[in-house]
Amino acid sequence: MTEYDKHFITTYTGKKFHYLEPSEDEVDIVDIAHHLSLKCRFAGACKVLYSVAEHSVRVAELLPPELKLSGLLHDASEAYMPDVPRPIKESFGLRAYEDILMEVIQKKFGTVSSSKIREADNILIATESRDLMSNTDGWAKLPVPLTETIQPLSSIYAEILFLFKFSEYNVVEE
Repeated sequence: MTEYDKHFITTYTGKKFHYLEPSEDEVDIVDIAHHLSLKCRFAGACKVLYSVAEHSVRVAELLPPELKLSGLLHDASEAYMPDVPRPIKESFGLRAYEDILMEVIQKKFGTVSSSKIREADNILIATESRDLMSNTDGWAKLPVPLTETIQPLSSIYAEILFLFKFSEYNVVEE
């Protein structure tokens, strides 16, 4: 039997992640941080490498405390699948699979989906497109971007920052 027969990938930490039947015990925050730090937003069409991990940290920073962890992990499924642009996700039915992965991740970490996260994500897309893309003619209407200019972090720094923010936001109240 091979990874093709069992439908799995081997993650950064050495776990087997099974695509057809993902489970919570296969999801690891270290894998998520590492994988996302090495994945470039917009399918790599940026002027420079800008990681999904950094994007996720920036989204979380726009949210109220109770949504920060959920915002940080809003794209965590992309640790286990490619960062696929929205038009492709919709056209090829990948959104449904991404939703399955997100259910497992949300259950593991106790996170939620929220319209506020979607709004923060869209604000970041507007800012990222302004600062990191060569041409966004024909894109859907975006909200007003942030005033700050994005200067992308290195992948190593983005990974460390992602894990730091995870430990900061993942506070279990007793």
